[in-house]
Amino acid sequence: MIAVIDTGICNLRSVTKALEAVGASIQVVRSPEELSAVGARGLVLPGVGALRDCVASLRASKLDASVREWIAADRPFLGVCLGMQALFEHSEEGGITGLGIFPGQVVRFQRPREFKIPHMGWNTVRFCQPGSALSAQLATDGEAFYFVHSFHCVPAEPGLVLAECDYGGPFCAAIGRGRVFATQFHPEKSQARGLQIYRNFAAVAVACS
Repeated sequence: MIAVIDTGICNLRSVTKALEAVGASIQVVRSPEELSAVGARGLVLPGVGALRDCVASLRASKLDASVREWIAADRPFLGVCLGMQALFEHSEEGGITGLGIFPGQVVRFQRPREFKIPHMGWNTVRFCQPGSALSAQLATDGEAFYFVHSFHCVPAEPGLVLAECDYGGPFCAAIGRGRVFATQFHPEKSQARGLQIYRNFAAVAVACS
């Protein structure tokens, strides 16, 4: 069972359908009580739109504490887009204080004029943690995924970076540590490669007793 957090501003249907497409059993949760009740082995935090709304929703539901505890215990976790940005300390998007699970900032793209903001569409992702469970069956030297974002994460710990992408300069496209992962790109919008990401995460969750 994989629990998917509904913050009220996430692309919930797309994410749940992608997980179901790879054979995962899913349960949408909106409170710590619901998360505890389902006995999930994996937890997914998706998000689109404004980071302020995503973080405010987590705090209002008290799921922010659940996410911290889950990650601290190295239980299988996958953040998607805002679900990745929310894990860091601070964002330039409205001066938001994030959950502070990982040290680092979320900053706006500063790129030459020919690089339009938001960064939207397909771009090549290079995985830089050999042997990561999330990138199994994917080419480490370049796979195309779909992005929609104006801000990107800058982890304070270089070893946290799981994947990089280039848009007028390199930026962090995914993070990974133990059983905890997060992607700036949208696997659910990335066709077969994105489904492989969800398949890999589901396998991590199944293997976690």
